[in-house]
Amino acid sequence: MPKKILQVVESAFRATLEEQDDTVVWLTLAMRGAGGEFGVLLRGNAVNTAVRGQDPSGLAFGDRALRHHTDLAEDITRLIGKGVRVSVVAEDLAERGLRTEDLVAGLETIPRAALPDLFEKFDQVWHW
Repeated sequence: MPKKILQVVESAFRATLEEQDDTVVWLTLAMRGAGGEFGVLLRGNAVNTAVRGQDPSGLAFGDRALRHHTDLAEDITRLIGKGVRVSVVAEDLAERGLRTEDLVAGLETIPRAALPDLFEKFDQVWHW
């Protein structure tokens, strides 16, 4: 029997210096393309990845510059377009001064108190 898996992403911009995508978002896109059933929950600092219009050009850490274009908001949009339920925690948005109109379209905003109900809808919860 196929399992429904919820990917809980809490770290923002994971591996984007080395790769062009967030590893969990990329993995979820690939597994969804292979027929897997997934949901994604952005919480903590990861809610920042869904903000529209970010431009990482010129980003550098010491002498190591970002050499490729990352568009994590577009990757999130692609997840939604493939039928993946993508949720964000309302309180995490508020704590960072983000409004829903700052985010890509199609996200589900849920209160932190509703997380147990969300988790219950999936067979497995993977926390990254």
